[in-house]
Amino acid sequence: MLNTYSDTVAPIVVEVGSKAPEACVIWLHGLGADGHDFEGVLPQLDLPEEAAIRFVFPTAPVQPVTVNMGSPMTAWYDISHPNLLIETDWQGIEQSVASVHRMIDEQLAKGIPHEKILLAGFSQGGVVALYAALTFPARLAGVMALSTYFPDPKDGPDVLQYKNANTLPVFYAHGEVDPICPLSAAEASRKTLEELGLDVEWNTYPMAHQVCYEELRQLSLFLRKVVI
Repeated sequence: MLNTYSDTVAPIVVEVGSKAPEACVIWLHGLGADGHDFEGVLPQLDLPEEAAIRFVFPTAPVQPVTVNMGSPMTAWYDISHPNLLIETDWQGIEQSVASVHRMIDEQLAKGIPHEKILLAGFSQGGVVALYAALTFPARLAGVMALSTYFPDPKDGPDVLQYKNANTLPVFYAHGEVDPICPLSAAEASRKTLEELGLDVEWNTYPMAHQVCYEELRQLSLFLRKVVI
């Protein structure tokens, strides 16, 4: 099955601020969710009135997921093993990355400059957001990687070229008691990102596989720093 964001479910688009958008955040949900998943957090970000940001929340395609006994659900790629750092579906990740690159191109065509486009992703959405930002031809504003992981690129296909590893700001947030993506996997992923040359803003919180108020407060500060 072609792994591309749904053409039948239009992305949720929310524009904040009192003027035409000058920046864009493309926010990818986690396994089994949809484009509405993070729409409700926008008021909690408490962005200033001068912020002029277009938020785009796409929905992943429905496809069989191995760890879900092969049952279909929304997914950016297949997950075949409970240990998220092994048996990575590189082909599925690459296909979703290509979809995200097309979304970025759509925003460029609408007049948003590449340095004002930020990718965000929760769980497997964070994996795609990180790879998409690292491999896009131009340097983006940054990535918000939430409760996620980063498979070691040494195990992946040679076609992944990391163009922006030394300049890409990354906000990485994770729950200390996450039962889905253990903190140890996130810590290993952070090390992998730092070995690529990234300066990772690392944050942990006393929570499970979720987001919390303090995390949203710091996300707001990160957004103000990189796109406002």
